[in-house]
Amino acid sequence: MTQDAVEIIGEARPARWLVTCDHASNRVPDAVCGGDLGIPPDDMARHIAWDVGAAGVTRHLAALLDAPAVLSTVSRLVIDPNRGEHDPTLVMKLYDGTIVPGNRHADGTEVERRLTLYHRPYHAALARLAARRTDTVICAVHSFTPCLRGRPPRPWHVGVLYFHLDDRLAKPLIARLRAEPDLCVGDNEPYSGHLPGDAIDIHALRPGRPNVLIEVRNDLIADPARQSAWAARLAPILTQVLSESGL
Repeated sequence: MTQDAVEIIGEARPARWLVTCDHASNRVPDAVCGGDLGIPPDDMARHIAWDVGAAGVTRHLAALLDAPAVLSTVSRLVIDPNRGEHDPTLVMKLYDGTIVPGNRHADGTEVERRLTLYHRPYHAALARLAARRTDTVICAVHSFTPCLRGRPPRPWHVGVLYFHLDDRLAKPLIARLRAEPDLCVGDNEPYSGHLPGDAIDIHALRPGRPNVLIEVRNDLIADPARQSAWAARLAPILTQVLSESGL
């Protein structure tokens, strides 16, 4: 099922897992600046507008886990579904060296309109899918750029993010991934694993649901074949780690 703010896949699938993708799309709806934020196409294809490759990994991973998936359908530059409603980075006006002209005059009224159209419907869908079982486990799929402008290259192939007060799945997942001889695995890298009001905070930490956030370097999942391959690699590892966790 696809709506203007959210895509739901496999709602009837039975697994405990719920796979989410907060930054699945770089689409700018017509209702926002006529569908154009004033950014060149090359920039809209970059990580600033979405998590490159994450949607493909999410779809394949959810299918392999026999789990539902929830994906955003608008660019993070329209409004970021992985930010709290009062986060100052909810609607970005400058990101990794790129000015976002369409957000320059986004005042409180415009932000509230985008919250109503895109942010809240996504979170409502996520909350509904997470509540379908009492033992839901959330796996959030993201991707990261190999190098931010003016910063050192990032060496990790994959990162596992988590809040230090709930590392029940993250720590064993990191250990399991580090057993793979060809992977450089980030422990809360390339970002800190907790942002108050983000999707994991709202839908996993506060309700006490087991959770993990996976960041794959986006050059490794830039095409459908590699997205499928990473999903096929991650699915049995996630299944094993959950089973052995006793959660």
